[in-house]
Amino acid sequence: MRVRGLFTGKLFYGWIVTAAAFVTLGLAVGLPYYNIPFFYDYFAKAFHWTTPQITLGFPLAALPTVVIGPLLIHRFSPRKLILCGTVLTCGGLIWFGLMGPNVWIYRGIWVVFTTGYILSGPIPHQIIIAQWFRKNRGMAMGIIYVGLGFFGFLGSHVVKPLTENLDFHCALMILGGFVALAWPLAFFVLRDRPAEKGVFPDGAGSAPAEISAEPFSYRFLISRYSFWLLVLGSTCSIGAIGSVNILMKLVFQAHMTIPQSNPAFQPLLNSTWRAASMIILGSSIAGRIAIGAFSDYFSKKWVMTISYFLSAVTIPMLLSVKPPATPWLFATLFGIAMSADYMLIPLMAAEQFGVRTLARAMAIILPANTIGQTWFPYFTSVLKQHWGNYTEPMYLIFGVALLSGISIALLPAPELIRSQEPLPNLYNSVR
Repeated sequence: MRVRGLFTGKLFYGWIVTAAAFVTLGLAVGLPYYNIPFFYDYFAKAFHWTTPQITLGFPLAALPTVVIGPLLIHRFSPRKLILCGTVLTCGGLIWFGLMGPNVWIYRGIWVVFTTGYILSGPIPHQIIIAQWFRKNRGMAMGIIYVGLGFFGFLGSHVVKPLTENLDFHCALMILGGFVALAWPLAFFVLRDRPAEKGVFPDGAGSAPAEISAEPFSYRFLISRYSFWLLVLGSTCSIGAIGSVNILMKLVFQAHMTIPQSNPAFQPLLNSTWRAASMIILGSSIAGRIAIGAFSDYFSKKWVMTISYFLSAVTIPMLLSVKPPATPWLFATLFGIAMSADYMLIPLMAAEQFGVRTLARAMAIILPANTIGQTWFPYFTSVLKQHWGNYTEPMYLIFGVALLSGISIALLPAPELIRSQEPLPNLYNSVR
């Protein structure tokens, strides 16, 4: 496949930005997010915490993001948000490594970590890529999300030996040090928009019409049912995927075929989790490239709908896994489905409401997604405590995942097509 603007003479600086964002998104999000759940059973053993206590930290910390996102995201440079957010994420991981058994300190660290995630994670990277690309937006977005999966994959490979050869405290602090490697690229290479380099999106000879379009206001967005369908569908999907990512090791632990008293139990559990995580993240790399390309050439709505239904199908597969058997089928299909999670949401938001409105749309959508991503796993763990197993709770998550696909399938035509002349008072209010 020939990528427009990539092999046509002088290299378009947008691809350099994409390469840098590949690394910064991977370090800021992929490395910490996909690997923190590895440590949950260690927290339980070291501090005698229950699963609900452990999984409550992230959802409590996600609640302030509902306010932080809309207040801050559209007001500041995305590159500066990445610089500030990675400082908080790095500090949070190091603090996790230094903490003791006080569960309230643990929850406070999650506030620091989650604020860093909101500021340096998907939103600023999505805004940067959406500004630099129009025709190749799906491909570029797919590339940076490959970085998220790639660095998560590398983290899955290193956390097991780091923890077993040192201890989980040192492993967490080392992960925090890795996040700091994003700073030079964010400072010296990333740029918020093509105008900073004197060029137009995709390296074109003129500005696309959407660049000069006036952004929709918050009031306009929240008045549109299409916006709330996107919020509902994406939140349900991210919540279901987050439940699998966060609880996968604990589900494996509950389904192990050897007793916990066996000395081989912990190493086999760690190995099963690592194998599954590496397969998931490896298959997500291929999935993100493919889905990013598909979204440039096919209907984003139907690419998103199919991927959301695929993620639902993988949940019963997880429940059928009996470790230490390697869960090849579940992990491969889940990785492909997961590859569409955050990547397609900004593409759909930009298509529905325009790139100039993307910061405002995602400042609401991402905090809502983060609530689903964190609270769904917590409620699942509470239901597991009540029912004594993961089967019924995870089938409820299966229903949530089905709802996500239905919501996206019901999306109407893009707002910019249906409303070429939005009401002036809605443009100018709540700037």
